[in-house]
Amino acid sequence: MSALLTSLIPQAEGLLPKWLFLVGTISLLNSIQAYASLSATRRVYAGPAPPSSSSVPPNTLKDSGSPVTPLSARTFGTWTFITGIVRIYAAHRLNEPAWFEIAAWTFAVAWGHFVSEWLVFRSVRLNAGSAGPFGVATGSLVWMFLQRGYYLK
Repeated sequence: MSALLTSLIPQAEGLLPKWLFLVGTISLLNSIQAYASLSATRRVYAGPAPPSSSSVPPNTLKDSGSPVTPLSARTFGTWTFITGIVRIYAAHRLNEPAWFEIAAWTFAVAWGHFVSEWLVFRSVRLNAGSAGPFGVATGSLVWMFLQRGYYLK
């Protein structure tokens, strides 16, 4: 089991390939979750913040404000699965310009998506549910930009 796991993890220098492998693996697992339950996806796409003074009980607002439907969760799960596959492949081929760039684009698209859903469409609130995806997209994109010259010599 240990040898199998070691063979899956990228052996390239630096932490970025291992990070891409980790984030890709988490993406695959997150995809399964998106198909199995709406709860985690609803934490990311929580909808607009409820009014501060409301006669509706807070528990009702927490669930009713999310625009997530079973179809949108499965679509998000499929998109996340594809990006996970790309990131895992790129983790093993980070010295190849096309793989490096397509992996960076997965984070750029995710970042653009989350920012537009937050600022334009208002389906994402900055909360614990959105902090992970937004932080990973932002941090990974910056990291890849800063390390581009190192991996693409």
